[in-house]
Amino acid sequence: QFLEQHGNAVAKATYEAHIPIYYYQPTHADCQVLREQWIRAKYERKEFTEPGRQLPYSNGLKEGILWKRGRDNGQFLPRKFLLSEQDGCLKYFAKPDAKEPKINIKIDTINATFQPVKIRNPNGLQISYLKDNKTRNIFLYHGDGKEIVDWFNAIRAVQVHYLKVAFPVASDSEIKSRLMQKFLKEGYMEKTGPRQREAFKKRWFTLDHRRLMYFKDPLDAFAKGEVFMGSREHGYSVTQGLPAGAQGSFSWQYGLTIVTPDREYLFTCETESDQQDWIAAFSQVIEQPMTPQEYAIEAYFKLSS
Repeated sequence: QFLEQHGNAVAKATYEAHIPIYYYQPTHADCQVLREQWIRAKYERKEFTEPGRQLPYSNGLKEGILWKRGRDNGQFLPRKFLLSEQDGCLKYFAKPDAKEPKINIKIDTINATFQPVKIRNPNGLQISYLKDNKTRNIFLYHGDGKEIVDWFNAIRAVQVHYLKVAFPVASDSEIKSRLMQKFLKEGYMEKTGPRQREAFKKRWFTLDHRRLMYFKDPLDAFAKGEVFMGSREHGYSVTQGLPAGAQGSFSWQYGLTIVTPDREYLFTCETESDQQDWIAAFSQVIEQPMTPQEYAIEAYFKLSS
């Protein structure tokens, strides 16, 4: 009704007047729970109409119960989670009355993405973080869409606080670009080993900016392996097809090759469109210059490989 009477520009100026930089503003490509809660936050709860308003995800502290998937048995069980800006971490506890957390996750290593299809829940959230420079995944949901989106934005709010400390002169747009991002691409490919003679095996791949991870199952807690994707100027490239000498047997016909300074990685895709999508995603990363932090990550990958 308001939109009909006043038009979109006036509605935007009214209901989007004071959106915090950390609040994720979904697009049509995002999942239902993000889009629905964005609309409700604007028009129903009017969260962004006043400056400096205290929001449920803005005070640097959040505690509550989320349903977490068991690493080994795949069963979802309620677990207490605590997000603390003061401690700079997200903790979860195996029991509500436990004094010590089961896991203590540093806020600057977290990436959180909504995964309703993978988790088979409309409010499914995947949290990925680094442990000993290896990626660990935990899969969560909450029955209330507002609550899971509040958790998502609360994590982003704490990340912004730490980014502003680390980069005091950075603009808001620079800070936003350093916040956790959606995975660039996920899906199945087949891969072979370093000798290029082993049979290709079907694996689930996730491209999280410069980390390409592969898993036996999409809901695995730990990757079976990770590949660092550097920049073209440092010897990284992606090409369509497989090298002439590749001998491993494969069932999918659409190949691609990633070249790094140390070795070649060979993959096959089920369809040509999938192959082209993966090549485009890899190219997007490779064409970007590396940051100082990414040089450090690359060095760690080389040490541990």
